[in-house]
Amino acid sequence: MTDTKASLLVVDDDAAIRELLHEHLSRVGYSVRTAADGDAMRRQLEAACADLIVLDVMMPGDDGFTLCREIREHSRVPIIMLTASSDETDRVVGLELGADDYLAKPFSARELQARVKALLRRARFTRADNPRYVLFDRWRLDTLAHELVSEAGERASLSGADFALLQLFLSHPNEVLDRDTISGVTRGRESMPLDRVVDVAVSRLRQRLGDQGRDPKLIKTVRGSGYLLAATVTHAPE
Repeated sequence: MTDTKASLLVVDDDAAIRELLHEHLSRVGYSVRTAADGDAMRRQLEAACADLIVLDVMMPGDDGFTLCREIREHSRVPIIMLTASSDETDRVVGLELGADDYLAKPFSARELQARVKALLRRARFTRADNPRYVLFDRWRLDTLAHELVSEAGERASLSGADFALLQLFLSHPNEVLDRDTISGVTRGRESMPLDRVVDVAVSRLRQRLGDQGRDPKLIKTVRGSGYLLAATVTHAPE
């Protein structure tokens, strides 16, 4: 699948924004559908899958947070959330619920296009260029299904952001990763990191790995430097 063959779904109650994004993203080659609310979004997804969803936070009825949580119950499709608030809280909540990136209004259509392209490229990379199974600590990661399997056989699905962060750690085991590096992966773009966003992303991944507590053993905090995955990483046969 090339970027320009990807199917996008834009969910926003603002008709002007829907029209703008439909026109711009269609012009550069994407297949674009739109929805004004949660019910319309569900109908669109029942009719056909999407390769990426652009989801507004503030909408009547089910808001973007509710819809993001609902999508993540059964899908790992990349999600970009749109927020009219400059408050960091909205961004943190979105990432906690499994969103892959966010964009504050007002924004340019070209910037959104760049975010879309980056997330689709990341999704293709994780599907095509990695071994199917990666072993570390007490876990096996299925890179195709985005699923963790414990030694006891317990399974846990990962959101796009959680999976990207884990892939980053697994690619650099026993190396300190600074906040800029982590921020670039978890937020899908280069920018000055928001410490809270990075910490939330790492904390959420620790929860998935059962690595919580006052002294995590698997993902270690390196004071003043960043984080480190303390594990041996191997690839398993198909």
